[in-house]
Amino acid sequence: MVIIFLQRKPYAAKNIILEKRRNSIKESELLDNKQRQYSYNEVVKMTNNFDKILGRGGFGTVYHGFIEDIQVAVKMLSLSSVQGYQQFVAEVKLLMRVHHRNLTSLIGYCKEESNIGLIYEYMANGNLDEHLSGKNNKGKSLSWEDRLRIALDAAQGLEYLHNGCKPPIIHRDVKCSNILLNENFHAKLADFGLSKCFATDSDTHVSTIVAGTPGYLDPEYTTSNRLTEKSDVYSFGVVLLKIITGQPIIIVVDDITHHHISERVNSMVVEGDITKIVDSSLQGNFDSNSA
Repeated sequence: MVIIFLQRKPYAAKNIILEKRRNSIKESELLDNKQRQYSYNEVVKMTNNFDKILGRGGFGTVYHGFIEDIQVAVKMLSLSSVQGYQQFVAEVKLLMRVHHRNLTSLIGYCKEESNIGLIYEYMANGNLDEHLSGKNNKGKSLSWEDRLRIALDAAQGLEYLHNGCKPPIIHRDVKCSNILLNENFHAKLADFGLSKCFATDSDTHVSTIVAGTPGYLDPEYTTSNRLTEKSDVYSFGVVLLKIITGQPIIIVVDDITHHHISERVNSMVVEGDITKIVDSSLQGNFDSNSA
């Protein structure tokens, strides 16, 4: 893969930025012997020269690949994204110290000059948002049982971050597109680039600049900048509403009025008819008590 940069700033400035990034990775000692290091040539080979794209983000692009007969997802860092680099480093630090069946697993890494990438387990059925929004082409519609299992899996991953990690970790970007599904539609939390860790177990919050995804953001966090586990719980509540209804998180009317899913569901709850709330694509095949 050839990357061409069009730049207005002096060439030396870019070299300084790249050198700072390389030094930062070296000094942080982000990776240890538990994960195998792959050369850039090996990454090119495993992705068939970056042939198939699985997704894009602020960090760069995720590609489909194979290590022997095992499918993997390869996340390559874009050198043009400062924010992406910061998220990349944060994600590596977290995945080096946490391991849970409902969190995506790190298999290996590439750190060769300016070519920096992470290699993850492959999640065959993409992300939850694709299925709830009808964007997936797998031909399978999520049943009510599927949705309950996915919600439970995601909740257990989140519970581990909050209560199983010492000190606790706040994900800070819980949303449907960050819940990945394997071949059996079991779910794992992904994308830990915005995650924050408490300094000590006794801390009750982290003061930070507000970051996350509109619609999923906890209103209390956005006004106070005080990040707590409750911020993730609010976002997970929005995920549950999406799982139940299949509706967009925010509906914009006339480019001005924003109708949030919680407001829309609340008005329907008042009417007392659960069938108006649950995703119509289920065609009534759900447990009303469970809903």
